[in-house]
Amino acid sequence: MPVPLPTVTTRWRCTLCGNLTRFDVTRSSKVVEYVHLDLAGEPSVEEREVLSETVESVRCRWCNAVDQVELVDRPDTAAATQA
Repeated sequence: MPVPLPTVTTRWRCTLCGNLTRFDVTRSSKVVEYVHLDLAGEPSVEEREVLSETVESVRCRWCNAVDQVELVDRPDTAAATQA
């Protein structure tokens, strides 16, 4: 099940241990890249356009829980909306 991405007003939080800062994220992306090869044949990506991206799973780095992440309000945005 896809996991929603954090926004400017929300962040991830592990429901088991309370972690707010360390996660392993598995993503699927569909991209178009402009790849330039130098004369030796070494590639470098000069432009990248993300057509679609889905977060498939999020694992907590602290307690190793898989898909136990919820979106919570960021503390600075909760105070700003009440003012």
